[in-house]
Amino acid sequence: MSKYASINPATGELVAEFPTLTDAAVESITERSFTQYQQWRARPLPERAAVLGRVAALHRERSAELAALLTLEIGKPTTEAQGEVALVASIYDYYADNAERFLQEEPLDIKGPGTAVVRTEAIGPLVGIMPWNFPYYQVARFAAPNIALGNTVILKHSSNCPQSALAIEAIFREAGLPADAYINAFATSGQIATMIADPRIQGVSLTGSERAGSAVAEVAGRHLKKVLLELGGSDPFIVLPDADLDIAVAGAVSGRMYNGGQACTASKRFIIVGDIYDEFLSRYAQAMSSITPGDPTNAATAYGPLSSKSAADEIAEIVDDATSKGAIAVVGGQGPAGSGAYYPATVLTGVTPGMRAYSEEIFGPAAVVYRVESTDEAIDLANDSPYGLSSSIFTRDVESAKLLAERLETGMVWINSTSRSAADLPFGGVKRSGFGRELAHLGINEFANKKLIRIPAA
Repeated sequence: MSKYASINPATGELVAEFPTLTDAAVESITERSFTQYQQWRARPLPERAAVLGRVAALHRERSAELAALLTLEIGKPTTEAQGEVALVASIYDYYADNAERFLQEEPLDIKGPGTAVVRTEAIGPLVGIMPWNFPYYQVARFAAPNIALGNTVILKHSSNCPQSALAIEAIFREAGLPADAYINAFATSGQIATMIADPRIQGVSLTGSERAGSAVAEVAGRHLKKVLLELGGSDPFIVLPDADLDIAVAGAVSGRMYNGGQACTASKRFIIVGDIYDEFLSRYAQAMSSITPGDPTNAATAYGPLSSKSAADEIAEIVDDATSKGAIAVVGGQGPAGSGAYYPATVLTGVTPGMRAYSEEIFGPAAVVYRVESTDEAIDLANDSPYGLSSSIFTRDVESAKLLAERLETGMVWINSTSRSAADLPFGGVKRSGFGRELAHLGINEFANKKLIRIPAA
């Protein structure tokens, strides 16, 4: 079988497969991207922005078609798939509308005569390595700001969403982006390492696992290339004693189950402070037990299959490890059955250090619920993780929550809400969740030359 293949996770059916590139094709792509960079960076900024505006419009026009590919390849329910397409269109529009403002010269207040400014300029061809869980969104938050800036992009997508990857490239072409300014590459990991090492490539962005991030960072560091990493998360969801439990329970369900729980910013560790624990757990367990997976092509389905049978098997292994060591599956916990990649909504209690569920990211619909007796204990448990991506605090006392937010070792904190992505909000984490920021004004500055121009007085 080819490395790149569409396999319907609802049925296990092989739908289509695509060959990987030859080494000669990899060399050609690198050269074409470098050659096009010299031309694309010289295009006036309004022209580059206009292309992104057309990309946004095409996403909206073809929402149903694009969403259907997500449902086919990764099992994303129709409504969620259409929501992803809408979010992606907003990102392309955002950089089309704001790139000129973001890229204005910055005058410096200097001592001495004359003037000094900082210009934000492109640096060259970039490699993007993107995951399957949000096939369009992950690409947009990397490609949109960099195409606006004047960089060119070579994009290696995940091997299980090749038709989605080709659809993105086709939209860029139709929108008027030169063919070599964005190139889809069905490349192997070894070929990507070769690209990163090539002097013509100036940076690499990866969204994915810790293992993949470490491997890419090692190659990039060896060759002195700028790298941005958006890796895993095990986001804490803290509920304080004064929280509105209606809001907290609803947030806990959506935070864990959106996209089947297959999101780095999904709420994964639910930390409940004090005597509200029993009521929260009872209401949360009841809500989670009412969720059953269904046909992702049905507009009424909110929770479909996971992305693959292996993804469901991985969740089962983590849950089985926990229950075999004394944890309790209050809801769910049964392994996958049949040919589809389905796994039930699951709630675990009694998870302790030494269980995989305590320290590993659970990339699927299994929640871990803890009871603690104080706010300090909640913060300590929240920070007792190798990850530091996003987090949530639920309380009626917003001012106190803002103080607690300062103590959380995460890149993002949401108060009385779960993590949500928007074009104008920076995205990124700390610790083993990676480094660098995407989206908002920060996203256009990651792969940029901050060029000083100093003019002394005559």
